[in-house]
Amino acid sequence: QVQLVESGGGLVQAGGSLRLSCAASGRTFSSAYMAWFRQAPGKEREFVAAITWNGSTYYADSVKGRFTVSRDNAKNTVYLQMNSLKHEDTAVYYCKATVLAYDYWGQGTQVTVSS
Repeated sequence: QVQLVESGGGLVQAGGSLRLSCAASGRTFSSAYMAWFRQAPGKEREFVAAITWNGSTYYADSVKGRFTVSRDNAKNTVYLQMNSLKHEDTAVYYCKATVLAYDYWGQGTQVTVSS
């Protein structure tokens, strides 16, 4: 079982930055495939970024060059550094861990970007 707790969301002006954190429980974190998703009001949940156990990263086209995903296995934490935020980045951001083909989700953290 893996439990995930996101933090770091908030209200920021367009062009600003935020760093989201996702703290994971369990001893399997270091082998987990970690990803960030987001869901805006009235829209489907969409992929944002992911990082593998060995540090390979993947990004949605909409955030490439602005967002950076990283992980600290010693702290069981994955991060999403978000720069040059746009109004359209407003959403609830969710952390997902995939361990042995099982998906675990956090409760989400709200990010609101004012234009």
